[in-house]
Amino acid sequence: MSAAGFLLAVAPVAAMLLLVLATRPAAGTVAPLRLGIVRAALLTGGFAVLTVEVLGELHALTRPAFATAWLLFLAAAGAAAAWRRRRDAARSAETTAAPRRALVAATAGAPAEDVRSDTPRPHSATGHGSAAGGWRDRLRESWRTAGRADRLLAGTVGGFVLVELLIALLAEPNNFDSQTYHLPKVEHWVAQGDLDFWPTAIHRQVTIPPGAEYLLLHLRLLTGGDRLHNLVQWAAGVGCLLVAARIAAQLGGGRRAQLLAAFVVATTPMVALQATSTQTDLVVAAWVACTATLVLDGLRRRTGVGTMLGLGAAAGLTAVSKTSGLVAVGPLLVLWGLAQLRLARTAGEGAGRGAPADARVGASPSGGIARTVGGSLLILVVAAAVVGPFLARVTAEFGHPLGPPRLRESIPMERHDPASVLVNALRIAHTAFDTPLAPLRHATAEAVIGGAGVIGVDPQDRAITFGREVFPEPAWYPDEDRVAFPLAGSLAVLGAVFALARPARIAPTAAGPLRAYATTVVVAVALHTAMIKWQPWGNRLLMYALVLAVPLAGLWLDALFRRRSGAPAGAGAAGVAGRRSVAVLTAVTVLATSALAGVLALSYGFPRRLVGSGSVFTTSEWDTRFLRRPQWTDEFRWAAEAVRASGARRIGLAQQNDNWEYPWWLLLRDRDGRPPDLVALQSVLPERPPTDPASVDAIVCTGPRAACTRLVPPDWRLEYRDYVGYALPPGR
Repeated sequence: MSAAGFLLAVAPVAAMLLLVLATRPAAGTVAPLRLGIVRAALLTGGFAVLTVEVLGELHALTRPAFATAWLLFLAAAGAAAAWRRRRDAARSAETTAAPRRALVAATAGAPAEDVRSDTPRPHSATGHGSAAGGWRDRLRESWRTAGRADRLLAGTVGGFVLVELLIALLAEPNNFDSQTYHLPKVEHWVAQGDLDFWPTAIHRQVTIPPGAEYLLLHLRLLTGGDRLHNLVQWAAGVGCLLVAARIAAQLGGGRRAQLLAAFVVATTPMVALQATSTQTDLVVAAWVACTATLVLDGLRRRTGVGTMLGLGAAAGLTAVSKTSGLVAVGPLLVLWGLAQLRLARTAGEGAGRGAPADARVGASPSGGIARTVGGSLLILVVAAAVVGPFLARVTAEFGHPLGPPRLRESIPMERHDPASVLVNALRIAHTAFDTPLAPLRHATAEAVIGGAGVIGVDPQDRAITFGREVFPEPAWYPDEDRVAFPLAGSLAVLGAVFALARPARIAPTAAGPLRAYATTVVVAVALHTAMIKWQPWGNRLLMYALVLAVPLAGLWLDALFRRRSGAPAGAGAAGVAGRRSVAVLTAVTVLATSALAGVLALSYGFPRRLVGSGSVFTTSEWDTRFLRRPQWTDEFRWAAEAVRASGARRIGLAQQNDNWEYPWWLLLRDRDGRPPDLVALQSVLPERPPTDPASVDAIVCTGPRAACTRLVPPDWRLEYRDYVGYALPPGR
């Protein structure tokens, strides 16, 4: 990556940091710095997506256009931060000068309250003054006053984040789905200069929502390569940690509850592995978590227009990244709407009892309902602005906003009777809570299969099972695509149970919001099991639900530790204290085991690890890229070298739906970095016919030789190995 590319890649980060300063909330807000980060992330993410859509419509997906857009955005963010700093400085000076003016007024005989009637109320350093200095001071104070356990939790979380950053920077993208459609999608956009669909045998390149790939496109154009691609998911993982901690704070949790929530998220193997990947699940989880924290802000106070815009952006970014995230966003927005209506009714009743007539009009329940309805429409409009252009392209291409029938029937449940939903939920739970204990895995799987037979449901029914997959499938191994989360999941379930049954014991100051939030999370999980088929990789799709539920685990663990430290004395106390000691010891053991599982995932996880075979320190670039299929490394390079040596410019692709396309974009790139002219010889898009094989200079193939042979003109020379082949016309 060139120096210019590095400087350009810094622009989005710098702009977001400036936006944190510009959008930080005033005093009295829960975890104001984290809320500022949420606001800045939504602004930056929304800008990134809309920039791609606008420049794509203008056929200007080029490096100069993106560089210009980011420099303008950086300048706007800097201006906003400077304006905020001047405003805060003026308010601080006004607050300081107010007592002096009051003294002068009193001396002159004028009422002090008349002189300072327009003086703003004092603001704390949380919202004004030197924000960076205030945050640094608070961080130092927090660390100084933290106990040994809190410091251990914070240090562990920080260590995980830094190690993940190291791996993300050292490892080349090697996720399986990224080789098939995530990264080829980006390369097609770069080659075309727009977002138009293209003929392809891999429908996921055009039908799966592209929000995460939009973010990758910015890095691809700014840097000229994929060296920083893993940082998108890493940043999303950091966002999940911060927002999970803020949710715990919003639900009444103190510092330890917040650290526990962040700790459980950070040590979950799926999170640790995906934070160094070009998958998309952490991106979706981050946007869903942003929705949740903004919704929780609206449970106790009326939501302003700015927060409504943020909710709309979060919903739109979720939808444009992965539609499964809407399973949680929907119930969260319903919770927000109900809370806003309740607040409107409460305000109306209070105004009706004691306020003047003119105040009662503004605070009437009907006015609150109108405001809530208007806010809901605003949220939907903003969300539609973010995801609408993509849905419009899909609808124009396939006649349906959710894509072709094969996509609509492969992932969503096709049966919704209670028995089928129950079996699907049990299979999803079995895979999510899988452990290395083979006897336990086999016993629970047999119980699920036997129970399905008792209620008359085939556990392998295609209507509730993805593709041709067969339940059960082991998911305990630390693989980024399927690893289970039994420890974090168990803690989340316990937290949800106690939040529903005894919220006042977990969060005495926020029992109502806690129970409402826990109910919403449970509803989201229930909807997930009723709407999405079981699949071996289903744990990835549950990432958003895990991030939402973990704050409940943090609150419950914190309450457990508090009750242990405050164990009663006297008659009968010994038994209670003993039971609590056992519970605390069990919880500490689970947390320690969770930390160990996270360390093992980073150390030995697949396909990026710190030690052993395939280590990011000892494995070459191309071997890293092909760790999923090392036997293909030499075959791809062999075919690419032959095609390059032939001087071919226009190259046809022969492949199937789950084949690797991305290596061709790298191996056949021009020496100056320009993408190759790759065209598909098959197409699953009815309105976009494939390219005639006779019109290309060479053909590269992956998959069965027979499938390639059918596409190669008769007089061409076809060379094939096991998985990869190439064909050249006479004379080349």
